[in-house]
Parts: sequence; structure tokens; C-alpha cells
Amino acid sequence: MADFGKVAVMFGGKSAEREVSLNSGAAVLDALMKSGVDAHAFDPAYRNLQELVDENFDRAFIVLHGRYGEDGTVQGALELLGVPYTGSGVMASALGMDKWRCKLVWQAANLPIPDYQLLDEGSDWDGVSSRLGMPLFVKPANEGSSVGISKVCAADALKEAYFKAVKHDNLVLAEQYVGGGEYTVALLGDHALPVIKIEPANDFYDYEAKYLTDKTAYLCPSGLSPEQETEMQMLAKKAFALIGGQGWGRVDFLMDEAGRMYLLEVNTTPGMTDHSLVPMAARQAGISFEQLVVRILEFAHVG
Repeated sequence: MADFGKVAVMFGGKSAEREVSLNSGAAVLDALMKSGVDAHAFDPAYRNLQELVDENFDRAFIVLHGRYGEDGTVQGALELLGVPYTGSGVMASALGMDKWRCKLVWQAANLPIPDYQLLDEGSDWDGVSSRLGMPLFVKPANEGSSVGISKVCAADALKEAYFKAVKHDNLVLAEQYVGGGEYTVALLGDHALPVIKIEPANDFYDYEAKYLTDKTAYLCPSGLSPEQETEMQMLAKKAFALIGGQGWGRVDFLMDEAGRMYLLEVNTTPGMTDHSLVPMAARQAGISFEQLVVRILEFAHVG
């Protein structure tokens, strides 16, 4: 194994996903230490990033989810400090966090996405529901882990869902419901890992279904045909490359009843908890959790 020097595992942070990040980071830190890496916890909510230089860290493993960690801010700071870091750079991280602008990039390349509309306080709620149909989803553009998201089944509930989402971000999306299945593709370097099908325990794949219940089913193998699996993996790699993604990530999909695939969003720093999808896909590919985190660390870069 390569000598990575002194490694800071950056987790915790200030975002709404802090608790998830703490769980992810603890798992990564433990796995790196078991692999013989000189790894140390580093929570930027309580520590100045300059300490990475002052304490002679050689690289950073970013396990920060959400704002101030997954959105390009920490990546830019680390580049200024000259500290190599895992995952995508500033631009891809910012685009991956911003669901609306990410959709614009994919639209420009004619990649398939669900229909959507930006909302504001003066939106024509009946017009939105007529255009996108019911049910639909309302979500903040710049949050992850399903924070602030609502499934809306009637036009008169749209406004309430908007105000729930706008508490988390000024930019709010209404998104067409696509009901044929949820899937995800993890990416590691230039490779797409096996597809996972997600069967939520709840009405949709919300925060509870992701992190708090053991009733959500994750199918890997996914049940797709080999041709569909390959198509989804290729689409994931293309979507990730278009936003400039590097190192590792995860691309989420919806499928309609006719088998058409739609890109939902990209995660440039996916979860690494015991419920998380990237480790699950890696296991299916014969890669242990310890091997996975070491592989991600090997891809660390500056800029």
C-alpha cells in the first residue's frame, strides 16, 4: 500500500447533514486506521483549516456532506492551502450540490431528466400542478439526504411544501414524479460499480428511509437486464464527467413504467455509513470497505 503520509479525515461540519457526516467519517477513519494509514479526525466546525498546514497533514479525505463541505467551499480552501483532497474539485462539487444548475448542464447535453419547475412565493400553484402532474416532489436545490423534501399529492398542498423547502434554501424546485423505480450507480475512478435498486420502506426515499430504518430494501444485483445495467452505468459515467466529477461519486436515477431512465442527481461526497450505497455496491464488486477507502484516498488531488 502507498504511504499516504498524515491524513485528515474531514467530517462533521456545519451543514444540515452533520449527523450523517459524523457517522460516515467515523466509519472511514476506522477503516483507514485498520488499513495502517496515519489517519486523524478533523472537524472543520471546530477547527481552523490552517491547522492542516500547521500540523503537517499530507492529504485530506473529505467526508463532509452538504454545504460547507460538499459544495466546493472546502475544496477551494484546500487548493489554496495546497492540501491534496479526495473527490471532485470546486466546480463539480458546486454543480453536484446545486440540483437546478446540475440539471441545466445535463439538459444542455440532451441527457434525460424529469420535468421540473423553479418555484417562488408568487408561483401559480395550480399551473405548476397542471404542468407537472400529481403527485410531484418539492425540494430545496442545495440540500442533500432528502432534507426539506416533500411529496405533494394535491395542488393546495404545494404552497406549504414550498415554504418547508425554502427554509433550507432560497432556490426551490418542483419535480415531476417518476414512479417505475429508484436506482443508483456508484463511481470509483473510471469504473461504474454494480447498480443498486432502492425500494423505500416509506412513501418515498426520505431521510428516515435512508438512515433510520432497516426496512428499506437495497437490491444488488438490481434486477435489471445486463443491457439495462450497462446503459445505466454508461449514463452515470457520462453525467458525472459532464459536471467535471473526479475520484468517486454516486449518480441517482429514476425509471418510469416503460423502462426509460432519468437522471435525478449526483452526489460528489456520498454517504459512507452502514446504510450507505457506495460501500454496498463495492461489496458486490468484491471490494471491501477498507479497500474502498484506500482506493478513494489514492485518487486524492489538488485542483
